[in-house]
Amino acid sequence: MALPAYRHLLRSITLAFRDDTRLLTSALSTARSNFESSRILPPAEAASKVAHAEEVAKVLRRNIVQGSSEAKEDGEKFQLRIHEDTERGSNETIKSAGQALMGGGGVGGGCCAGGATTPGPAA
Repeated sequence: MALPAYRHLLRSITLAFRDDTRLLTSALSTARSNFESSRILPPAEAASKVAHAEEVAKVLRRNIVQGSSEAKEDGEKFQLRIHEDTERGSNETIKSAGQALMGGGGVGGGCCAGGATTPGPAA
């Protein structure tokens, strides 16, 4: 149970931090020391640690994207390393959440204004 979780975590760390040697080495070392220190635990606590390692592996695999900066003539640009396991959200969910906060997107609505309008200057 712990060995597959450990391997999954190592693969996820390697995928997430492939181009950053310092961070890759540190993350692998931390994973190893955490697993080594948890070697002799009661079964319930060990299962909790294994579940945590699986969750960390999932976050690393799906939600961590490395970027590197490239100096260009027209300014600095960033190159992102997005891989096949990177979670890609739909912009529609973000837009619909924003519309809900804005009170349906109408003028005068909004999350902070509570739909109230402010009076304009007297004519």
